[in-house]
Amino acid sequence: MSQLFLVSVVCPDRSGLVAAIAERLFELGANLGDAAFAVLGAGAEFTAVCDMPDDVTAPEVEAALRELPETGGGEVSVRAFGYGEEKADSGRITHRIEVGGGDRPGLVARLAEVFQQYGANIVRLNSTRSGRGAQAAYAVRISAHIPAACAESCLNTVANTAGELGLTCRVDPV
Repeated sequence: MSQLFLVSVVCPDRSGLVAAIAERLFELGANLGDAAFAVLGAGAEFTAVCDMPDDVTAPEVEAALRELPETGGGEVSVRAFGYGEEKADSGRITHRIEVGGGDRPGLVARLAEVFQQYGANIVRLNSTRSGRGAQAAYAVRISAHIPAACAESCLNTVANTAGELGLTCRVDPV
């Protein structure tokens, strides 16, 4: 038998962080499911759903990750994950969209409203900003599930929203 844990580590970014965390989880008998890693400013975040042996407890996993030099006193959280591993149909990515250009406060909110309007589901969202002020560049990358019946209208609205803000928009069907 096994159990599902949600493992989350937020700590200073450093080289070798993902390798150290993944190796320690492997040593504990974890089988990684969905996982994400991102550098966020000077910090980093690692999150994963882990299938763990029944004889391994959440506090044991937390302690093992906290003792890694690479996690450097960051925040480690391990808890039961009760949502299961299988994605619903709305978790299946149908399109990847990238909107970029100058920094436009409110951009993510506007794009999210478009997806909601068409009953689309944002499966994954990443955004990056470089620079500050008038020179700032911004990119939003969205992996989404868009129902086939409204995909064309939804994607046209996303492109129009980007265009109104002077941004570029690229769409790749999956």
